[in-house]
Amino acid sequence: MTYYLVKRLAIGLLTIWGVVTAVFVVIRFAPGDQATVALGPDATVEQVEALRHSLGLDRPLLVQYFSYLGDVAALDFGESYRYGRPAMQAVLERFPATVTLTLTATVIALIAGLLLGVLAGQRPGSLLDRAVSTFTLGLQAVPPFWVGIMFILVFALQFRMLPSAGGGSPAHLVLPAVTLSIPFTALVARISRSGIAEAMGEAYVQTARSKGLTERSVLSGHVLKNSLIPVVTVVGLQLGNLLGGAVVIETVFAWPGLGSLLVSAVGNRDFAVVQAATVLIALCVIVLNLTADIVNAKLDPRIRLEAPR
Repeated sequence: MTYYLVKRLAIGLLTIWGVVTAVFVVIRFAPGDQATVALGPDATVEQVEALRHSLGLDRPLLVQYFSYLGDVAALDFGESYRYGRPAMQAVLERFPATVTLTLTATVIALIAGLLLGVLAGQRPGSLLDRAVSTFTLGLQAVPPFWVGIMFILVFALQFRMLPSAGGGSPAHLVLPAVTLSIPFTALVARISRSGIAEAMGEAYVQTARSKGLTERSVLSGHVLKNSLIPVVTVVGLQLGNLLGGAVVIETVFAWPGLGSLLVSAVGNRDFAVVQAATVLIALCVIVLNLTADIVNAKLDPRIRLEAPR
């Protein structure tokens, strides 16, 4: 276990280095100038140059890069010129809203996906199995942002059942969470269906039945435990994707989370906020993937996390 954790942490550090380097390069070579955007078109050349100097943008690129790496190591991304406070502080203020949205979408996807997977996987090839497979395939094909717009038109504007945008109450969370969960629900359903259908034909299931166990006991005590292993892996990987997908969904519903902050920072060329948000998301993805691997090892003793002999 120790060898495995050290190896994964080393890979994680290399991944973070790659992410922060990519962000630095992309931002520095993107069209436009941060100082010009911050001061507006009426600023004089002297004002722009003074701001560029205070931000360190007039230094050689290599000097900027190494200074940037040192700041990242200390989790110091500088001041956000737009919000007038440390960039990481602005990011952390929005991060809980994104975590709430992501976790709610995950819970919805797991409950609905596992339910659909169990219904379809118990009787492979049946009419219900084909119906669930077709339905989940359709869910994966529909763009979530389009679904979000349709939800707003139907549930917010037409029936006035739920608010269309903003945050502050559980009602505001319903539409963005359901929208974000749709492709994840389809994925969980298809993976759990495949695992359950395969497990239902295994010898240990037949043995359990021969001992007089009910179908519910066989399903909960034997089939689901083995079928959950790929689902846990997918959850660990998809949580990172959900954090990325939340950028679009938060923009559609004006949810006050990290995604809407990141979109605004990119549009305003607020380098400090973009860098802080990107590094935070990368850290979360790495931790989630490592956690999923450890949980898999606990669920399946055949997975070895020791050093090779």
